[in-house]
Amino acid sequence: MDTLPLPPSPDLGQYRKRAKELVVAASSGDEDAVRVWAESWLRAIAGLMDETPTPFAAESFDRAVESIAQYVRDKTARPGARFALADAQFLVARAHGFGHWAAFARHVEGLSGATDSFEAAADAVVGGDLEALTSLPREDPELVRARSDRVHRATLLHYVAANGFEDFRQRTPPNAVAITRTLLEAGAAVDAAAETYGGGAFQTTMNVLVSSAHPAAAGLQSALVETLLDHGAAIEGPCDDGSPLMTALAFGYPEAAETLVSRGARVDNILAAAALGRVDLVERFLAEGGGVGRSLLSIDWLGLTDDPHEHVERAFVWACTFGKVAIVGLLLDRGIDPGVTDGDRMTGLHWAAGHARGRAVVCGRPRAADRSRSRRECSPSPDGQSGRRRDAASSGQGVFFQTETCRRLSLVNGSCFHPLQRSRSSIPASCAIRSSSAGQT
Repeated sequence: MDTLPLPPSPDLGQYRKRAKELVVAASSGDEDAVRVWAESWLRAIAGLMDETPTPFAAESFDRAVESIAQYVRDKTARPGARFALADAQFLVARAHGFGHWAAFARHVEGLSGATDSFEAAADAVVGGDLEALTSLPREDPELVRARSDRVHRATLLHYVAANGFEDFRQRTPPNAVAITRTLLEAGAAVDAAAETYGGGAFQTTMNVLVSSAHPAAAGLQSALVETLLDHGAAIEGPCDDGSPLMTALAFGYPEAAETLVSRGARVDNILAAAALGRVDLVERFLAEGGGVGRSLLSIDWLGLTDDPHEHVERAFVWACTFGKVAIVGLLLDRGIDPGVTDGDRMTGLHWAAGHARGRAVVCGRPRAADRSRSRRECSPSPDGQSGRRRDAASSGQGVFFQTETCRRLSLVNGSCFHPLQRSRSSIPASCAIRSSSAGQT
């Protein structure tokens, strides 16, 4: 979340002054005036911070500045449009993570020159200050169940996940497991939902944890998953729809997914089975009609319909993504088109290359006649047979099992490609199950 930190002892009067200065800059007719104003503000904040921002946070600050400049450009582009003080105050509040000026003003006035206990506790969580975190709840027992005043409304436990709240606090300390355990033993609600990424029941600490880069990079994601489960986190998610497992896989964290499965998470659909390399389950789901599990339909952001053919195609892409050679071979033997794509319009080859899963690479594309049959031949039939097996040589399709990465292969579907990094900015929140005929129910 592109958010600027508050300085120590923030002064609301100074913020009102800055908002008025932004109105002057926006009304000057100078295209650079707003950026100069924003960069001056950012330098003032940076000068008051106790530590140098991480590169991740610094990039977030730059995006916050650009967001302000873009808002002003959009607001003043219309003929006769006027940039008012209320607009400037809104931008100042939003830059600090608040939904409107009134909420921001209440927060700043509530600090009254003293250190806010929630803000101090949030800093202790991400900074790994176990001593401070242990003492603060003793002074205020309700603190572990309190929520941030910012628009994401996260609890302290959410800060362990390093995802969805202010970027300058998104980091994982080496003692994150001890921090998590301390919060939970003090009474933190393990499955409380925040308003991150639009809010809703999906926004538990578990779900934002298994989609977060920071704990994974620190090598602590799986240990944190275990800690949450030890303290009663719903392994299938609050809606019993398998959202933690599917979230971990969709965001490319197989270790977290394997941890969930080892603790008893259901593998109830062909996508999860393929990503985990479960040949037995993939074969069973094909025999049963594609494995249209509830977890594929209730999690809206997967973008799947109830069409089993679509699930088989996505399963192929996920098998390539996670280097599950046996699954790739199985689905190719069933006649799947190696050029099928996922919701990001990426082929299995793209993801295999991007994740350096070079052991299984799909090369080439079937001729037009073969493409017209691929869905039919890969379609599961009632008795589990998928139609006749295509001849790989005649279709131009091949599977290469190799120990080097996919970077050695430069062609897919007849043209050069560059592997793309996965980027997901939101997880729409809903527990609704998608109807086969009318969207959601």
